[in-house]
Amino acid sequence: MRLNLELPSAPSTQEAARRLGTVLQAGDLLVLVGELGAGKTTFTQGLGLGLGVRGGIISPTFVLARRHPSLTGGPELVHVDAYRLGSAGELEDLDLVDTMDRAVTVVEWGRDRAEGLSDSRLELELIRPVGGASELERAADAPAPWESEELEDDATPRQLHLSAHGPRWDAAAWQRLRSALESHPLP
Repeated sequence: MRLNLELPSAPSTQEAARRLGTVLQAGDLLVLVGELGAGKTTFTQGLGLGLGVRGGIISPTFVLARRHPSLTGGPELVHVDAYRLGSAGELEDLDLVDTMDRAVTVVEWGRDRAEGLSDSRLELELIRPVGGASELERAADAPAPWESEELEDDATPRQLHLSAHGPRWDAAAWQRLRSALESHPLP
């Protein structure tokens, strides 16, 4: 199951994530993929709004994982940044299994690292178009992940490619997710 969305700006990225957060439940795993500045942390901030967790969501690059408790009695949010991790084994060392059953777990830079955490997951790839520079030129000019703060008023459009894997995302759950994301136009 796959869904593609056009996100006109950073606020629309947060709004899509907020809507997604309203249909997630404890035990859900989200694997976020995207280049530096694509909007992974912006997305996670919106997700936190939808889940009703304590704010202050910033990239956990240096601490690797941050927990955001629920303010509404729902699941907490565990936000992981796997950027500096070299393997799935290093991710397993964070003992995320201990929180998976009571949290929604988001792993930025999680491709090829986080898939083994759960038999079901959502994979979300955020694509933010960049001018004509080559990938090497962009990497040379890009700030380190901890220096990259996304602005709320960023009007750069993005694309979100979302795919669902595993038994959690049966036809009914997938339909609830699609309805939440497509019910109204994004700002």
